[in-house]
Amino acid sequence: MATTSRHPSRNKTPKQHFKVCFCFRRMFRLKGTEPPDEINTVFEEYSLDGIMSMHDLGNFLVHFQGEEEGDSINKHAQTIFDSLKHLNIFHRKGIHVEAFFRYLLSDLNGPLAEVHHDMKFPLAHYFLYTGHNSYLTGNQVSSASSTSAIIKALKKGVRVIELDLWPNSRGDDVLVHHGGTLTSSVKLKACLKAINDYAFFASPYPVVITFEDHITQFLQAKVAQMVDDIFGDILFRPEYSQQMTQFPSPEQLKGKILISTKPPESPESQDQRVREEAHRLEYDDDRTRVNYKDDLEEQEEEDDTLEYRDLISIRAGKPKGKLRNWLIDHEQVRRLSLSEQELEDIAKNHGTDIVRFTQRNLLRIYPKGTRLDSSNYDPMIGWMHGAQMVAFNMQGGGHHLRYMEGMFRANGGCGYVKKPDILLNVGPNNEVFDPRTIRPVQKILQVLVYMGEGWRSDFGPTHFDFYSPPDFRVKVGIHGVPADKDTKYTRTVEDDWVPVWNEEFSFPLTVPELALLYIKVVERDFSGRHDFGGQTCLPVSELRQGIRAVRLRNRRGELYKSVRLLIQFHFADSTA
Repeated sequence: MATTSRHPSRNKTPKQHFKVCFCFRRMFRLKGTEPPDEINTVFEEYSLDGIMSMHDLGNFLVHFQGEEEGDSINKHAQTIFDSLKHLNIFHRKGIHVEAFFRYLLSDLNGPLAEVHHDMKFPLAHYFLYTGHNSYLTGNQVSSASSTSAIIKALKKGVRVIELDLWPNSRGDDVLVHHGGTLTSSVKLKACLKAINDYAFFASPYPVVITFEDHITQFLQAKVAQMVDDIFGDILFRPEYSQQMTQFPSPEQLKGKILISTKPPESPESQDQRVREEAHRLEYDDDRTRVNYKDDLEEQEEEDDTLEYRDLISIRAGKPKGKLRNWLIDHEQVRRLSLSEQELEDIAKNHGTDIVRFTQRNLLRIYPKGTRLDSSNYDPMIGWMHGAQMVAFNMQGGGHHLRYMEGMFRANGGCGYVKKPDILLNVGPNNEVFDPRTIRPVQKILQVLVYMGEGWRSDFGPTHFDFYSPPDFRVKVGIHGVPADKDTKYTRTVEDDWVPVWNEEFSFPLTVPELALLYIKVVERDFSGRHDFGGQTCLPVSELRQGIRAVRLRNRRGELYKSVRLLIQFHFADSTA
């Protein structure tokens, strides 16, 4: 049991008492959050007689923080001043070091910029935040299918939603579920309505719906009508006769819904395929036993339903035969889907072919079938080969999902990240980026971890330790191409809710454009079972130089209210 006390009439440092056994108490003095010596030094450099004016603050923002000079700096400095006026430590002529320190730890001083990428290039020039089996709430075998999972993904900023389409037992409606498993079903109509309601909740840029189609032509016509009724004018539907040689840009597609699936087969071959699939899967609940005779009769009836093929704005397919034939650059752009294992195998000998393919076409990578627990794979293998749609189980967990979230915090979290030029450039001899080649070091990222705060506010007094304040240390690592991966640790600061480390690390980077900075705080325990104290993942290419407040997240990727680190970032050119 722990208690905190402060003498009511004396200005004494508060103490925290931990009860050990029945009669013995351990007492620890709790220090407040104070600026480290290095912050005091910076303040003195940019202030006069202990006061930093708005002009001084502007100089600090430009010359130390590396922000661009101009009218925006004056507005930013004014916003900072306005945010501090309610504090007792604010001075009418400027700010004291305490107010300056509070600004440095505030959300106004975050490490990333807002949307700033050029969004006018073709869709193939961007990484898209992509979900896999977006309707599942848990594992791939027996979990529930629900619109709640789709809504959660869209609120998170996901831009590509995958739906598996299957006929119901009567063959007169379309359900969404994971075929050949015990997952429950949800109606397609409910899924489409959820997408319509939340598509642009987190971002104005286009949402792509990928259909895994296991339905008859009759139901395809029904889907076409359903999609048109629900989405109306926001559905992007180019003329099918116009063979797209280049995808539109995210800017052109703002506020639009796109459908991506395989073009429909002929009625004869399609019905034969569906019969074979239904026979192979042999559902206990007869979900796929369709009355094909009735279907075929209805198909023969003339009606005014929209053509299913008219929905498709991104033609898709899976490789059959030699992949080399699929990677040949055709005039018409398309989407290709590969499993993570297929990509790994193919990349061994055809890495540059994949990069070249993704300069105009879309490549979607999805988890291998053995990931029944909805775990995920390393997304970097997809990104380093130019794959735009690295599909993830958003309901899963683990560090790979943290990397995915980190990548898409870039560009203001809009769900679209411009691919680096190295993946798009073509050399004078028609050469492209080779993921297997180790490049020279391009930049050196220097990370200075000053301190952290907020755990005492967001956690209970004995959350980390029953007998003393926590012992924190920080893990700082780079996840990127194989040559750039590295992990380093601060020392452990014992018995302190407001730890000060003041340790600097350097990370040489050969492909800084793809690198991710992963930060994790642990509370060390002598038993070896360390407690989790927060994490975050940030795209290195988006880091704002200078001293920044880095807010930490829980295991689910949600921001803590108060927990944050104060870190300085600096990029140095390589001398190699």
